[in-house]
Amino acid sequence: MLFEGKKVLITGAASGIGRATAIRFAAEGASITIGDRNVAGLEETAALMASAPRIQPFDALDTTSCRTLVDVAASDGLDVLCNISGVLKWGKSEDFSVEDFEMVMQVNTVSVFALCQAALPHLVASRGNIVNTASTAALQGIAYTVAYAASKHAVAAITKSLAIEFASRGVRINAICPGHVNTPMTTQTAPPEGVDWALVMRNVPKLLDGVCDPEDIAEMFAFLASDKARKITGALFTVDGGLLAG
Repeated sequence: MLFEGKKVLITGAASGIGRATAIRFAAEGASITIGDRNVAGLEETAALMASAPRIQPFDALDTTSCRTLVDVAASDGLDVLCNISGVLKWGKSEDFSVEDFEMVMQVNTVSVFALCQAALPHLVASRGNIVNTASTAALQGIAYTVAYAASKHAVAAITKSLAIEFASRGVRINAICPGHVNTPMTTQTAPPEGVDWALVMRNVPKLLDGVCDPEDIAEMFAFLASDKARKITGALFTVDGGLLAG
């Protein structure tokens, strides 16, 4: 099994991509800590996993909570960090509040850095790796989601910058850029009235049935975190059904 004996921390594991990734890693023998603010969702995820995880609720808006999550997950060592927690908020840019912008950046960007920073000493010791969640929004602009796109551009920069800094210390750091994925975050977060939907959707998946499922993204997490990707670091991998192909 790919992760037999490996200790893995997965955030955002109460639903969507995080849940699918936790299930995938457990099937490959990993010892897993799952984190999210939705405790009931974490318990539902745990019930679907091949082995019982350690459940540690945390709040991505609270940097101390992020650090505590890593402390708990790494109490007996840490080999892999999968940063998956995230939030999407729509809004016309002229009406988008600075407070909402700051909230999105805190959840999607600041917490990612805080988790990486706290995990890195443990990953240096284990020669482990980090897989972050960026987005196709990290590689293009998307109307009416300026905060989300900004936050994911920042995740791409964090990923590449840390990869350069820690390569000589044996730590790999990569990011996945999902396109349209059927998750609660995307299906239950409606854009406001008056949005030019054609402008938002000017790039769409090109493959037949090109919208991804969480399991499609979980497969990439498993690959990048495994020794199969031992020569890959500082990379951004799109899983988008051809959305960005043109």
